[in-house]
Amino acid sequence: MRAMVLSTRGARLQMQERDDPLPDVGQIRVKVSACGVCRTDLHVLDGELPDIKYPIVPGHEIIGRVDLVGAGVTAHRLGDRVGIPWLGSTCGACRFCREGMENLCDRPTFTGYTRDGGFATHTIGDARFAFALGESGDDVAMAPLLCAGLIGWRSLVMTGDAPRLGIYGFGAAGHIIAQVAIWQGRSVHAFTRAGDTEAQDFARSLGAVWAGASGALPDAPLDAAIIYAPAGELVPMALRAVRKGGRVVCAGIHMSDIPSFPYDLLWGERKLLSVANLTRQDGLDFFAIAEKAGIHTKTTAFPLAEANQVLARLRHGELLGAAVLQP
Repeated sequence: MRAMVLSTRGARLQMQERDDPLPDVGQIRVKVSACGVCRTDLHVLDGELPDIKYPIVPGHEIIGRVDLVGAGVTAHRLGDRVGIPWLGSTCGACRFCREGMENLCDRPTFTGYTRDGGFATHTIGDARFAFALGESGDDVAMAPLLCAGLIGWRSLVMTGDAPRLGIYGFGAAGHIIAQVAIWQGRSVHAFTRAGDTEAQDFARSLGAVWAGASGALPDAPLDAAIIYAPAGELVPMALRAVRKGGRVVCAGIHMSDIPSFPYDLLWGERKLLSVANLTRQDGLDFFAIAEKAGIHTKTTAFPLAEANQVLARLRHGELLGAAVLQP
C-alpha cells in the first residue's frame, strides 16, 4: 500500500510504501477510493491536538470498499461500500459510553489522529464504527459528509429549531449544513472572511438570504449561530449577532483563544456551546436526512500525492467547498 505519512509535528507529508495492513478481530480493511481533506487535518499537522501518534496517516472522511474482513465481523462483507468517520472506536465501558454519549468517551480512538486514516490506498477500520453506504451517490461527492457533514449535523441539532441561523465560516461544513437548514425551512445567514465575495456569492447561490463579512451584523438578530471557522475572535461577534435566549455553537475540535468580551454579550440567557466529535447515531440520522434534503457537495478532487499542496490551499482559504484526495 501507499500512504502519505506525517512523521512529526509540522513536517511535510511523505509518500511511503508500506506492507498491506491486516485487520484484527472486529476490524475491516478498506481500499480507499476517496478521502476528504478537513481543517482538523491541519490541526493534526500543526500538532494542535494532544497525544498525536507519530508517525500517523491523516484523513478521516473515508469512502472505500471492504477488501478484507477480520474475525468476528458480520456487519460488512467483501465489496461493501463503507464510510469511515473521525470517531474510530470507543471503550464502551466508561460513564459516557454507558449513558449514550459515546462522543465523549474517556478512551476513544480517532481516525487519522490516534489511528491511521485515509490519506492512503488502504486503511483499517473498526467494523462497528464504519457506516454502510449502499451504492447510490458518487464517492468524491460523499466523502465530505463523513466529517463536515456529520459534525455539521450535530452542531445544527444543537441549535434547536432556530428559524434564523447564522453560519460563520462557509467552507466544507458550512455549505453542507446550509443546504440542510434551508431544506428544513430556516433562513441562513452566511458569514465569511472580509472580502471573500466568492464564498458569499456561493452561499447566496445555495439559498442563503444574506451573506457578508464576519464582523457585520444581519438586518435582525439571529436565533442561533454556528461557528465552523477555528477562530476564537468570532465568538464575541456571533454572540453580538444573536438575540436574547439565542445560542452560539462552536463546532470545531480546536479553536484559537477566545478574547475577553463584555458580559452583556452573554447576558440575556444567551448560550455558548461546543460540539465534541460525533456518535454513530448522528451518522445514521444524518445520512437519512442528507438523502431527503438532496445535498450537493461542492468538491474538487486531487491525486493523493498532492496532499501537501491541498493542505496549504486549505490553510490559506483558497478552496471553495471541499477538497478530496483520490489514491
